[in-house]
Amino acid sequence: MLLKKKFEQENVSGVHIAKGTLTFQGVRLAVHCFATDGVLIDTGAASLANEFKKFFKSLDIDQVVITHFHEDHTGCAAFFQNERQLPIYMNEIMIDYCRKQADYPIYRKFFWGNRPPFQAKPIGNTFSTRHAIWDVIHTPGHAVDHLAFLHRETGQLFTGDLYCLEKTKVILREESVPTLIESLKKVLTYDFNEMFCAHAGYVKDGRSALQRKLHYLQELQGKIIDLYEKGATLKQIQSALFPKKYPITFLSLGEWSSFHIVRSVIEE
Repeated sequence: MLLKKKFEQENVSGVHIAKGTLTFQGVRLAVHCFATDGVLIDTGAASLANEFKKFFKSLDIDQVVITHFHEDHTGCAAFFQNERQLPIYMNEIMIDYCRKQADYPIYRKFFWGNRPPFQAKPIGNTFSTRHAIWDVIHTPGHAVDHLAFLHRETGQLFTGDLYCLEKTKVILREESVPTLIESLKKVLTYDFNEMFCAHAGYVKDGRSALQRKLHYLQELQGKIIDLYEKGATLKQIQSALFPKKYPITFLSLGEWSSFHIVRSVIEE
């Protein structure tokens, strides 16, 4: 099999964690989903449905909430709707998009599979689970509809793709570093410590991790602006700040690239 798959699960601080990993020619991608207090946060990818379903069937949940519309977070949403008849909630911005068969590049379908259509409901500014009220925090930058979820009682923050890793080197074409910076500032005004990231997994001191990411992006933004004001072109800035070439850039035909970091800072 060209695409190698791995599935793991664990329980941390009352949260059931499922992790699926896909590996292909030097590119390794992992995605997590989390269940706690009767709610599932994100549903993983369609390409990992067989691996995730045993975990899903073991869950005692009432509802599903989605951090954003990307296929590695919504790939198994239709399973919960069709087989479990569970309500699914997400930012209303992309509800219409998710009603239809997903349209995204072939390399993403290779990794994450074809996301089936599903019907979601608008999530609002808060939602309730069996023993808690959660804050819904709009955190765009990675995706226009991106949300983070804060469990008020435990101080656990579920960040979708807001974090992923501390020192971002490539981003999607539609991502915005200035918007990410504002979203990081916003989420850091909330009271939390533990973080559950859709790609990095459990991060015990999530606040410090997000503060470090914010500091890194702010420094990077400053360097990009400084070089641009000194007359460097966007390509020259990219070469100076990101000399390493990443396999995902070639595999994605440039949809993921460090150039988008530079461009988003200068153009916005």
